[in-house]
Amino acid sequence: MRVELPVDVKNIIETLEANGYEAFAVGGCVRDTLLLRVPGDWDITTSAKPEEVKALFSHTIDTGIQHGTVTVMKNHVGYEVTTYRIDGEYEDARHPKEVIFTANLVEDLKRRDFTINAMAYNDRVGIVDEFQGIQDLEDKVIRCVGNPKERFSEDALRMLRAVRFAAQLGFCIEEETKAAIRELAPTLAKVSKERIAVELVKILVSDHPEEIRTAYELGLTRVFMPEFDVAMETVQNNHHHKYTVGEHSIVAMQHVRPEKMIRLIMLLHDLAKPVVLTTDDRGYDHFVGHTQAGANMAKGILRRLKFDNATIDFVYRMVKHHDDRPPMDNMALVRRRISEIGLENMPMMIEIKRADILAQSDYNFESKMAYVDDLEKAYKEVLEKNYCVDKKDLSVNGRDLIAMGMKPGEEIGVVLDLLFDIVINDPNLNQREKLLERANKLITPFI
Repeated sequence: MRVELPVDVKNIIETLEANGYEAFAVGGCVRDTLLLRVPGDWDITTSAKPEEVKALFSHTIDTGIQHGTVTVMKNHVGYEVTTYRIDGEYEDARHPKEVIFTANLVEDLKRRDFTINAMAYNDRVGIVDEFQGIQDLEDKVIRCVGNPKERFSEDALRMLRAVRFAAQLGFCIEEETKAAIRELAPTLAKVSKERIAVELVKILVSDHPEEIRTAYELGLTRVFMPEFDVAMETVQNNHHHKYTVGEHSIVAMQHVRPEKMIRLIMLLHDLAKPVVLTTDDRGYDHFVGHTQAGANMAKGILRRLKFDNATIDFVYRMVKHHDDRPPMDNMALVRRRISEIGLENMPMMIEIKRADILAQSDYNFESKMAYVDDLEKAYKEVLEKNYCVDKKDLSVNGRDLIAMGMKPGEEIGVVLDLLFDIVINDPNLNQREKLLERANKLITPFI
């Protein structure tokens, strides 16, 4: 079985071998090539020590030299070259206290997480597969190398990575590996929130975001997103729904494109429903206020997971407005909602609304979808007629108001807000002369 190596990877391996060292492409790049997937990057493992690697190549970077890793630059692309190693004792369920270099490739492969990631290849030897990784690829199984409890005790993040690989590849996690995750799931709390967030996003943007259900079943989400566990266990007793809150979110994710922002929104959009749930005397559940509560909850979760502020703010806005239904017989109110959501965000909001409906029951399905169709038409009309739905697009600005006699300060913002209200109600008034005429009346109390 042959792996087609990129020219630069082949060159690095051949250079190391020509100088008396062993060298192989290793890990995910071998796995992905065997699966006919395009590797994201190519890693190389070698018997050469870091200093020996550096001596053979003109441009190297010490990216992780204490752990044996040197990045070799070829044609502006970096390739990580790591010395065969044995990890020492793990003290924090994430990093080894020390690493010991070894001359034995198999010893290096033994320390890796899953069998499908523990294969190596070069053109001279072919594939080195000491742990039946090829068989597990054929069986579509995620299985630890050796004892799964040992692998997860070494690095707790591997438990979430198991779910991530299942999601990305459409594989199942092997039963002994699953059992170890269930037992050791609480140790995921030792892993940094940033690393957890990276794996979570990779699960969500995969072809199988529903694998977040596996993370729940194995006890992992309880560690980093307990709100999701509550949602998975919250039944929605009303005719609009047929799933629990959590299952509704999972199904909704499957109806949107695999992109970070929209998948996060669909995961989080209803998580506050258990908090605001009330049941009337007929046994019918209501979730009044779940959008604002959900936006606040989404912000808290994303902050806890150390997401960047731009992501947090965007998800907050979209969750807050995901269930808005301004009446179509009040186009001024529709334009105001478009303004609050952001004109540029409307295509995503329309996609969110359709996915939300597709994850509900069949009750009033046609009328719900018809409403979204009408909302999309209203959005397109705003685009086509170039209506002003953003204050910065007013035909009058603060400089104009100052020229008319106003002093710089907060009052200018007040007047611009009033002018914006006028334009939202009648878009045809966003003409400079007409708006200046109205501005002249509005500024009288301020000059």
